Amino acid sequence: MQIPGRITFRHMDASAAVESRVRELAEKLTRVTDKILDCHVTIEAPPAHHQKGSPYSVRIDLAGPGGHLTALKGHDSHPEHKDVYVALRDAFDAIKRQLDHSVQGIRDQSHARAT
Repeated sequence: MQIPGRITFRHMDASAAVESRVRELAEKLTRVTDKILDCHVTIEAPPAHHQKGSPYSVRIDLAGPGGHLTALKGHDSHPEHKDVYVALRDAFDAIKRQLDHSVQGIRDQSHARAT
């Protein structure tokens, strides 16, 4: 299943390679649940006057079971987020943990109602 999604680039040109990586990472979320309704990923490079040495910011907004989830990575001083792919990995890891937790909560509620 392909997740409906949008990718927004800010302060940077769109990149086919980055877009491809986002789609790969988003597709892996379907291993958690196939009930994802929307996924919006915003990738923001530091403004031009702050470009050197500043981290990328990645925000993921996900609509799925249990409602709306958001993960934001890169607005901190982690030097590894100077690499957009590392910032993407960390943001998708964070949203996956939230999605796992949300899906487990729904399963627990369903199980409790059934017993």
